[in-house]
Amino acid sequence: MKDLFLGTGIAHSILVFAFVIASGMFLGKYKVKGISIGTTWILFVGIVLSHFGIRVDPTVMGFVKDFGLILFIFSIGLQVGPGFFHSFKKGGLTMNLLALLLVLLAVGITFCIHLVTGESLQTMVGVMSGAVTNTPGLGAAQQTLSDVLTASGGTAEHASAVVSSLASSYAVAYPLGVLGVIVVIILLKTLFKVDLETEQKQIEHDDDSGETARRMHCMVENPAIFGKRLKEVVGPVSDKMVVSRILRDGVISLPGPDTVLQQGDKLLIVTSQAEVETVRIIFGEEIPMHQKDWMKMDEKLVTRRLAITKSSLTGKKLRELGIRENYGVSVTRILRAGVELVARPNLYLQMGDSIQVVGTESSIQDVAKLVGNKPETLSHPNLVPIFFGIVLGVIFGSIPFKLPGIPQPVKLGLAGGPLIVAILLGHFGPKWKITTYTTLGANMMIREMGIALFLAAVGLGAGGNFVSSILSGGYWWILYGALITIIPVLTVGLLARLAFRLNFYQICGLLSGGMTDPAVLAFAQGAYGTDHASVNYATVYPLTMFLRVLMAQLLILFAL
Repeated sequence: MKDLFLGTGIAHSILVFAFVIASGMFLGKYKVKGISIGTTWILFVGIVLSHFGIRVDPTVMGFVKDFGLILFIFSIGLQVGPGFFHSFKKGGLTMNLLALLLVLLAVGITFCIHLVTGESLQTMVGVMSGAVTNTPGLGAAQQTLSDVLTASGGTAEHASAVVSSLASSYAVAYPLGVLGVIVVIILLKTLFKVDLETEQKQIEHDDDSGETARRMHCMVENPAIFGKRLKEVVGPVSDKMVVSRILRDGVISLPGPDTVLQQGDKLLIVTSQAEVETVRIIFGEEIPMHQKDWMKMDEKLVTRRLAITKSSLTGKKLRELGIRENYGVSVTRILRAGVELVARPNLYLQMGDSIQVVGTESSIQDVAKLVGNKPETLSHPNLVPIFFGIVLGVIFGSIPFKLPGIPQPVKLGLAGGPLIVAILLGHFGPKWKITTYTTLGANMMIREMGIALFLAAVGLGAGGNFVSSILSGGYWWILYGALITIIPVLTVGLLARLAFRLNFYQICGLLSGGMTDPAVLAFAQGAYGTDHASVNYATVYPLTMFLRVLMAQLLILFAL
């Protein structure tokens, strides 16, 4: 029993890791003034145990730290991948440019503090990672530093000691990294005398101009289309709207490509808000009808939502299924990741999508067989592409490449490599007919397990010299971290409001996503009573995460 609690064997290591993670997660449930640092408590519990002499086998600890980091990074990449490139369109470009400025300012201030104070750049990378609350950046920096020191002939013990200093400075700067952003958000709200109700109405109005599905009821009033077939009328814009139903002489039917339009026909059309004016020009003005009006007039037609659960459909275009032509059923919308999209013929489908269809009960049953419609199968994640993706990510992250001005070749490592591969799989997977679907719950489970293992390993490795580092001048790290947190966040917040006229909720999402900090996002949602900020958080998060990881490595390589 003594070896179990005080030894260094496998059973002891598992016991220590389990205790650190369980205790940290328990403490993370408690909030002070609505604020919690969540799973970061795991790091501090590990530091405390390590400070009092609890040790774990170094080989086991190294494996757990790296594998936990990979799981965390890869699950993030899969989740944000589908929307990564889309986030650069329209207003997302401005948001991502501001997020880029946020990253560059933090790097610039970090380097300036290094030059002015003489603090080692390696240590300052740890401070920066904590100040911007970016744990993957810390992991990438630690791995890069360890690889370079080992490759240059240094001992494993020396490399471990230097790497642990990054974790110590990270832990000191992290709490203020969370609090500093929250303080700036509160300051901006006060400074600009933000009226939350007005801001919410404005962003809801702006959201209406997006690409999400929008239902219209129109009457055919344009003489230019009288007597023409539907495919002739909507041919050039067929990918921008779906004519779901037609009402003529009190009878409702599903229009086909050869349906001839007549004056006075009433149409139920699904399109995006951006195409509303186009629909009005083609057909005529909207009329006061409701979805229920259509259902009352023809009880033979029903509306159903079907889940795509056949992996073979991943990567197929909606038009390839021939649902309208072969089954007489109209697909009006696609539900993906909680967002309703217009059922465009060229839209690539992926496992886990839901399609909203209109037709007779028997026809819809046939379509259900076509797409699978067995939601229970979605609870079993397809692990083969995930682990093959990790294989590719590790290989890709190990390939060195040269950058101008950097003496050592750069490697994306176990953080950057899997992140890029996961983003590419998440985005291009359906087009490449690769099924990477996992439920949101499964993705969160993998992510939480990964970050928990990583933080526990970092804490247990850093605790031995944590207190001595603080007493020997590490208390200055608190000030350095505060500067790295507050100056960029305040600068970008002011610029976003004054120069770009961004909504307050957009700023909340920008700052929390730009700092890769879900704790700040949770504060904004809880304090201001809406989840509007989460949309903008997701817009800037992928690029920011990638840049934070890359910049941490570049600073380490520059320092060496």
